[in-house]
Amino acid sequence: QKQIMQAKYKVSDVLELEKTHLEKISTNAWQHRTLQAIRRCRTIEMGGHIDLCNRCKKIHFAYNSCRNRHCPSCQGHKREEWITARSSELLPVKYFHCVFTLPEELRKYCLNSPEKMYAILFRSVWETLKQFSANEKHLGAQLGAIAVLHTWGQNLMLHPHLHLIIPAGGVTKSGFWKHAKNKGKYLFNVKSMSKVYRAKFVANMRQEIKNVPQSLYDKLFTKNWVVYAKKPFGRPENVIEYLGRYSHKIAISNFRILAIDKQKRTVTFSLKDYKKGGKKTTLTLSTKEFIRRFCLHILPRGFTRIRHYGILSSGWKKEKLPALQKQLGAKVLEKNAEKTQSIKLKKCPFCKIGDLITLIEFDSRGPPKEYEYLIKISEDSLRNKHKK
Repeated sequence: QKQIMQAKYKVSDVLELEKTHLEKISTNAWQHRTLQAIRRCRTIEMGGHIDLCNRCKKIHFAYNSCRNRHCPSCQGHKREEWITARSSELLPVKYFHCVFTLPEELRKYCLNSPEKMYAILFRSVWETLKQFSANEKHLGAQLGAIAVLHTWGQNLMLHPHLHLIIPAGGVTKSGFWKHAKNKGKYLFNVKSMSKVYRAKFVANMRQEIKNVPQSLYDKLFTKNWVVYAKKPFGRPENVIEYLGRYSHKIAISNFRILAIDKQKRTVTFSLKDYKKGGKKTTLTLSTKEFIRRFCLHILPRGFTRIRHYGILSSGWKKEKLPALQKQLGAKVLEKNAEKTQSIKLKKCPFCKIGDLITLIEFDSRGPPKEYEYLIKISEDSLRNKHKK
């Protein structure tokens, strides 16, 4: 539904209001560059293209998108491509959704050294899962996982955590599948995982982050680190669709923005208050504070926020996944090339059937004058055809 509907307000609208202050609000050149890309997304500043539908022959005029991974207007297409690619890798087993969070005492270090801290988060979580899966008491097999980093809470404040999708079992040294214990009702004990995860994170942080007071480490060991595991999915097919919601999600979608007051320079957006059972409410911030909070979630340049581990890693999948799927009787054994190609093609928004063929591309100076005439002829022709 959200792909069809158009959001009334956009993050880019807020950035446009404060475009003369973006350099001061952002804390580094990379953040400023990202904000500018999102602000210009699908405007004449980005240039554009004119397309022709190969079925209804309607001519379409469109500005280019920024394709930035932090832009809420550019994620739908990427998400569909990602889901299609992952669908061919499914195993016919149960899957778990686990979440590993960081305590608030570490947020300061995430702000100062995001690349190192988030890398430590990925590393510590996977080391924890590997330790449990290697133990015969818990599983005794090689595990796999897809991990996605999120850095935000509903109020746009910093709240780093990892979402993971994990198959309920693993591959033994002899190459055979071994199902998770307890009939797949749960993966590992979350309280035990929490303690191991905490110890591994602190050990890794001691190595990577300098000048951290011992008092902080002492305090971290007094707290229970939150590790959450949901019940396994009913069907493997639901897993990728579910993870797709998280894979290309950004700090806030355009649809959550309810109002922008240009006079008062404020933004009102919806959120869920999880301290009150997920009750829906709203929050109003100044435009500058909204942008400041948005900047907290712009990841370092080149940082990988979706990672594949163990039997779901790229190297393992290329060599051994087809054999494992065959062993388990999986239905999907190869990528659906036809579906992948159909996603890459742009569908006509008018007839919803035809594919768009690009006639011309133009820069920020706008399209040639003669194409404006062609667009008018196309629209008049379709209008007359519809009347008949």
